[in-house]
Amino acid sequence: MKIEERFIRALHALRRHRHAPDRHPHEVFQLSTINALLEGIYDGDMSYGQLKEHGDFGIGTFNALDGEMIAFDGGFWQVRGDGRVNPVPDSALTPFATLLFFAPKIETEIAGPLDFDGLKRFIDTKVTSSNLFCAVRIDGTFSSVHTRSVPRQSKPYPPLVEITEHQPEFDFENVEGTLVGFRFPDFAGGMNVPGYHIHFLTRDRQGGGHLLAMELDNGRLAIDEESAFHMELPHGPDFLDTDLAGDHIADLKKAEE
Repeated sequence: MKIEERFIRALHALRRHRHAPDRHPHEVFQLSTINALLEGIYDGDMSYGQLKEHGDFGIGTFNALDGEMIAFDGGFWQVRGDGRVNPVPDSALTPFATLLFFAPKIETEIAGPLDFDGLKRFIDTKVTSSNLFCAVRIDGTFSSVHTRSVPRQSKPYPPLVEITEHQPEFDFENVEGTLVGFRFPDFAGGMNVPGYHIHFLTRDRQGGGHLLAMELDNGRLAIDEESAFHMELPHGPDFLDTDLAGDHIADLKKAEE
């Protein structure tokens, strides 16, 4: 084994075994960057058991890009590329996730109908500042929800924008469920998705995915605004050897649509 590889593994093991009792409970935690995901860096770098030390509410994905993750009320679920929903075991790995310990500071009822753009505009009127990190949750009744997920990938991994061109998509009608996600400032480009990144899970935990469109009849909005942000970067060679400095805005917009 090369010296560089031994050093990387040692750093990886050190992080896995350390504890952080002084971790601030009111901060957004993120593993890796959205640019890394766009570049096809899908190997899991942290287990969900370890991830739960940093939050109980958020979104992300899985090793080899095996579906969409949504977490709230302390539960973690995986929406796979075939639409099936499974609880996430602590042993599962993730290459990218964003979460926090959800403590909403703003709560209000929502009277629809509202489409996705209308919902975003409504949330914009409730947040204190566009420069804060905002976790958002909407529990509601929906006349329609349109989502997607991504199937597990094999190496060599294709870029995310190529995968989403053929993404499985799902439609739900007259359904109750929960929207979970984040509103990141525009200056966060490269780290995360600027603006809104939302996942959906039905109330019966039988369907969901990355939100593409929806019609909300009525619901309740909760917002947790935070000014603290903590990021940990992967230690694997794919991340360390990849140039992440390029402009990925166009690819990100395409992958999110």
